[in-house]
Amino acid sequence: MITASIVIPRRFNGPPHSGNGGYVCGRIAQYLSGPVKVRLRMPPPLEQELRVEASDDEAQLFDGNRLIAEAQRVDFRIDPPATPTFAQANVASKGYVGFTRHLLPTCFVCGPQRAEGDGMRIFPGPTAYDAVLAAPWTPHESLADGSGRVPPEFLWAALDCAGAFAIMPPEDKLILLGELCARLDGAVEVGERCVVVAWPLGGEGRKRLAGTAILSASGAPVAMARATWIEIPADRSDSSGNDGSA
Repeated sequence: MITASIVIPRRFNGPPHSGNGGYVCGRIAQYLSGPVKVRLRMPPPLEQELRVEASDDEAQLFDGNRLIAEAQRVDFRIDPPATPTFAQANVASKGYVGFTRHLLPTCFVCGPQRAEGDGMRIFPGPTAYDAVLAAPWTPHESLADGSGRVPPEFLWAALDCAGAFAIMPPEDKLILLGELCARLDGAVEVGERCVVVAWPLGGEGRKRLAGTAILSASGAPVAMARATWIEIPADRSDSSGNDGSA
């Protein structure tokens, strides 16, 4: 058993007062090898020490005695139904619905109010491929590790929000990430011209499923994910964090 402490910096928020779900999932997943499924139980708090407890196959994240998230190794693979080019993704992003309607405009990953070099600014829009969204993503140097590559937690973050826009409910209903299952098959360099792809996978009740993938500059998938998103009832839609009922 490994016990460690982590802190979610305020820069990496999703809702205003809690961590971006994909980023937090990636922080937990680093304690396990291979594809990992992470379920978020409570909003991950910002700027405070959290405890990780991990074994070979499972990991848990705690705020004191409160379980924030739990992760486990899984056998997982999913392939995107289409692989738009960087140029096609550039065109698609101009139709990003978040430019005109966004319930979390300061989100680290998809918030249009985050400046270049601060947020990831992944803005997926519709492509010519049926129900497939795409966004260009050129990782900023502020995301680099010591070797000039993008750390895994930011790949997890990139796999997060685009899926929400692929299954966005009508009107102004809030959806939050409940579970993210991801597989990382390669690395991404800072400054590399990548494409983030998202597509719907169905749903039931308040749950909506989406697939996402990151395409490298060569067009090959280097990371892929399946997400479960939870539609939040109006009387609980305070944008404070994850519903935890996935």
